[in-house]
Amino acid sequence: MPLSSLSRRALLGAGAFGLAMPQAVPGALAQSAGGERVLRYGISMADVPLTTGQPDRGAGAYQFTGYTLYDPLVAWEMDVAERPGKLVPGLATSWEADPADRTKWVFKLRPGVTFHDGSTFDADAVIWNFEKVLNPQAPHFDNRQSAQVRPRLPSVASWRKLDAMTVEVTTKAVDSIFPYQMLWFLISSPAQYEKLGRSWERFANEPSGTGPFRMGRLVPRASVELLKNPGYWNPARMAKADRIILVCAPEAVTRSNALLTGQVDLIETPAPDVVARLRQGGSRIVENVTPHVWNYHLSLLEGSPWRDLRLRKAMNLAINRDEVVQLMNGLAKPAAGMVDPSSPWFGNPSFQIKYDPDEARRLVQAAGFSTRNPLRTKFLIATGGSGQMLSLPINEYCQAAFREIGVEIEFQAVELEVLYTCWRQGAAGELARGGITANNVAYVTSDPLYALVRFFHSNQIAPTGVNWSHYRDAEMDRLIDTALRTFDMEEVDRLMAKVHEKAVDEALLVYVVHDTNPHALGRNVRGYTQAQHWFQDLTTLA
Repeated sequence: MPLSSLSRRALLGAGAFGLAMPQAVPGALAQSAGGERVLRYGISMADVPLTTGQPDRGAGAYQFTGYTLYDPLVAWEMDVAERPGKLVPGLATSWEADPADRTKWVFKLRPGVTFHDGSTFDADAVIWNFEKVLNPQAPHFDNRQSAQVRPRLPSVASWRKLDAMTVEVTTKAVDSIFPYQMLWFLISSPAQYEKLGRSWERFANEPSGTGPFRMGRLVPRASVELLKNPGYWNPARMAKADRIILVCAPEAVTRSNALLTGQVDLIETPAPDVVARLRQGGSRIVENVTPHVWNYHLSLLEGSPWRDLRLRKAMNLAINRDEVVQLMNGLAKPAAGMVDPSSPWFGNPSFQIKYDPDEARRLVQAAGFSTRNPLRTKFLIATGGSGQMLSLPINEYCQAAFREIGVEIEFQAVELEVLYTCWRQGAAGELARGGITANNVAYVTSDPLYALVRFFHSNQIAPTGVNWSHYRDAEMDRLIDTALRTFDMEEVDRLMAKVHEKAVDEALLVYVVHDTNPHALGRNVRGYTQAQHWFQDLTTLA
């Protein structure tokens, strides 16, 4: 019997995967001889993320081919677990908005940094990288990288070199939280691009950044080797391992079984059903508070059923989030909104995200539907991938919960990057045609831009940003615009709390659970720090 026809109770009773264990990762790589310190990391990606400078496959990919091979101008503190990190200097030693014109940000660059190919990092390299992703007329413009990072840099209007080690970036409007956007802008080598005949395809196989690792052997859809960069500029982030092999293992049980049988040394997102066996085998399960939410974006275009507030609220009341956490064997936390109630941006919403199936059914009936006459529509979901947690089991559980209140959801399951493409195109985009009324993208919510601004301001409507729903509200725009014009961070927090209250009260999304980003570490693994972010530092692994 297919999972989609099981009840929620049966899903919980059977477990997410059943008892059969599939074959382990084929062709797994063994430890090298000669004293080389090698770690094999089973990741939830179906393919190696893009290696040219701006990784694809979402925020989770930045820990794999982002912050390993490359560096940003502004970095994130990743060596603390007991509190959220903060912005720290990366390839820029400082940044500041010009007091005379707050739209102009000056970045002082770090001297003495070289790319893996030996060329020098300077202002010309930074300008070249802005052109690479934001100027379609530039000869080296790369549409693949641009598609990944352009929505992450919504405020950038222009850029210019002030001197050899100083760059000025002008924003479209005053934006007090702009430096957070620079976390996602990674710098690749202009000299290497020229050397390889101005080919991004060749660059992908021989990348050059300034990061703590160089790239070794790449096998598409299978694995990639990260080699320690002994000339890295930051002694505090010098890699402890000589080589880390990232092994693509998108199936949770496959990853878990590979760890149990010693074919990999650590994995992300272990299968909940296998956690007890992993612990019995000596593995450690590490998780932490993670600013990340698993949810459904609902279309608000003309003709979408989700323009009815009653239906949006009903969907939020239909889900027993404690049972979803149970499905995850405790490796999740119920969501009451975009951010955790401990966040300064949570506020005090009047609509409570909770399990109330009777009220959900009443609201559905008031909107003209019932279990006998259900609302029928289609959602786009991912087959798996980093950040999507247990995508299919959670979606199947929610599907059963929605059915019980009179909403029949048909799933169209696609590979993760297709889901992201639809997310960037928006509800009116090509991939959402054919009756798609919701998109199930899970994502990081680490700062006001990523948690709120990019989804609820009208100037972020896709494809400009990732306001997938096409939500427009003058009061929401006013709150956000006011926050972005103030440089008093306490006032920014207060205004963002109002934004979040409004988003929850209007049930703009269906909020399900927060990820805890669980990892399973084999008994030989040391030094891993689980930061409170989707960014993680692989240099500490030993």
